[in-house]
Amino acid sequence: MDRYTIAGVLLSIQKFFDITDSTSGLLQTVFICSFIILAPIFGYLGDRYNRKFIMIGGLSVWVVMTLSSSFVTESYFWLLVLLRALVGTGEASYSTIAPTIIGDLFSGAKRTVMISAFYIFIPVGSGLGYIIGSSVANATGDWRWALRLNPILGSLGLLLLAVLCPNPPRGASDGHGGSTIEHTSYLEDVKYLLKNKSFVWSSLGVTAMAFLTGALAFWTPIFLSRAQVAQGIQPPCNTEPCDTSDSYIFGVVTVVTGILGVSLGSTISRKLRDRVPNADPLICAVGMLSSAPCFFAAIVLASTSIPATYVFIGIGETLLSLNWAVLADILLYVVVPTRRATAEALQIMVCHLLGDAGSPYLLGSISDALRTYQPDSHTWSFRSLEYSFLLCPFVGVLGGLFFLMTALYITKDRKNAELLTVKKETDGERARLPPQTKTTLCFKFSIL
Repeated sequence: MDRYTIAGVLLSIQKFFDITDSTSGLLQTVFICSFIILAPIFGYLGDRYNRKFIMIGGLSVWVVMTLSSSFVTESYFWLLVLLRALVGTGEASYSTIAPTIIGDLFSGAKRTVMISAFYIFIPVGSGLGYIIGSSVANATGDWRWALRLNPILGSLGLLLLAVLCPNPPRGASDGHGGSTIEHTSYLEDVKYLLKNKSFVWSSLGVTAMAFLTGALAFWTPIFLSRAQVAQGIQPPCNTEPCDTSDSYIFGVVTVVTGILGVSLGSTISRKLRDRVPNADPLICAVGMLSSAPCFFAAIVLASTSIPATYVFIGIGETLLSLNWAVLADILLYVVVPTRRATAEALQIMVCHLLGDAGSPYLLGSISDALRTYQPDSHTWSFRSLEYSFLLCPFVGVLGGLFFLMTALYITKDRKNAELLTVKKETDGERARLPPQTKTTLCFKFSIL
């Protein structure tokens, strides 16, 4: 939610700091870069220490940094960039650890349902970021107030996390509480994951998905605003506060399509999984490959019909949202319980490093470069961003191909994970687990 609050008021931020498209993209890039750096650290800690305390620490830093960023003045844009980088601490902590706790609390169909309930808040939180950010900015006349609501919600999340969160033994839902274990090093964990073809190919698919969603989420509201200015529907924003109606509408579309897509993907997965062993990666492939032409149509139609653009954005986001819960479930059943936090961290690092860490900045840079070829005008400002957007559908097709590759290996890798997890005591085998401290029971709750 916090990440897309910035996107919801981006036009006002550009006017406030007098920055270009490429410089604006840095706000997202530095956030993701800190996320990338910290995710492996939290993954390492999450496989070894008390997961509740780790998430509390990360979320506390997030609350303080988010609130601090709302007080930056117009001459200190570099400070806003620094604070946005530090905000990544919170997301790195609970994004790597929370799914592993859910995986240890539930198994089978129940796990899929609970993972869906968790991941449904990715698009919902994204949409609420646009809605709340634009609404608060309009009500107060100052975009910085949009950043002051999220720390309140974060503090509530901290309270619920501290009071209610269970931290079950690793592998508990698979019938193992970590009682008979040997220690493995972090290097051994990484080597194991790199040999897991389903994990590798699905991570590449997630990377393409992150590139696509990161670019679209950051630039779509301002792209639609420029389209309407170019058509003469909306006056240009010369002074803040700028019109944020596009952010509000896009937020509503994101919430609705997110709920629909995640629910639909989870349901299809549960229905097909028993009959089609590789159904999950096929669902992801269909979602990515089908969304690409929808986004292409939305980009092309923006110059002539805003309603048609929203229709295709809605269809594309629904298809893309099929993947969220299914992807998390894939990781949980192709990786042994004692290495899931590390797997989450590595997947997060790769998908953000090659995905949404650079896509907003890349599209902004392409847009700025194209604008130099013609005299600056509202129409060319829109066209330059439109042309840079055309990169996204091609990345979507590439992601679909990665998921098709995952489908070739997933049945074998799932069986291997089950064999490594369920060790027979009569054979004298022992489950191997990284070094860890004694954990206590607590309940998991996080604000997305």
